[in-house]
Amino acid sequence: MSFVKKIAAAGAAVAITGGVALAALPASAATPSCGKDCLNIYNKQFGKQFISDVFQRGAKVGKPVILFTRSNSDPAEDFTVSFQGTVSDFYAAGLVSPQVELHYGGAKFLNITSNTPVGADELAGEIEYAPYGVDSGLCIGVPAGALPAVGSASVSLQPCGASAGTVWILDGVDICNSFQFGEAPLINGADTNFSHPSVLTYPASGYPTDKPRPQLLVKNLTGFSQNGPPSPNPSGCQSIVAADTSQLWSAYLGIAK
Repeated sequence: MSFVKKIAAAGAAVAITGGVALAALPASAATPSCGKDCLNIYNKQFGKQFISDVFQRGAKVGKPVILFTRSNSDPAEDFTVSFQGTVSDFYAAGLVSPQVELHYGGAKFLNITSNTPVGADELAGEIEYAPYGVDSGLCIGVPAGALPAVGSASVSLQPCGASAGTVWILDGVDICNSFQFGEAPLINGADTNFSHPSVLTYPASGYPTDKPRPQLLVKNLTGFSQNGPPSPNPSGCQSIVAADTSQLWSAYLGIAK
């Protein structure tokens, strides 16, 4: 069975949108022809003024992914959620490792206090470049084998469904109170560091209008990964997690505005 069919068979109905179901968001697109499912991704550091963009538009493997000024006429900003589901769905499809499944999927952890199994199957998806609504078969990610246990990797267009490098896991464990602020780290599916997972990051000291354009990176998360269900403090946030704003992401559907 193909990867597409496996994910479809799983019946997944939600995607990477800061913890909000896609169906609950208004329908339109970054460009009008992109269609109702187009997704505008932005970083907390800069807000909705700058959204995900393919540098110089071309639908080619290796094209850098950047943030650039939002526009409703720029096809370089047209993305869709290609495949969506949970980490367990992607593991069943053979696209993420058993280690990723253990930490972010349906595998259960034993609470040593209550002696009961606990765990959270995180949401996951692939984000496909779709200029003017035409699927390119290329997704935001890192090349297969590019992600080390420490350090960083550059983010670019890569073949969808070919490796864990194009899978993004919505980090529901390491954010405040069940997405109440609509922002979350995005863990790369090729992650190999589970204490400080490798997450989508905007380059330090960069600004979207800088030249050359800063390319998005995958770097280790600031703070700690809980690797289990959240335990919020009285204020409603994880007290030991302090992700930098450059590592917090959200998204919306609709004409970029």
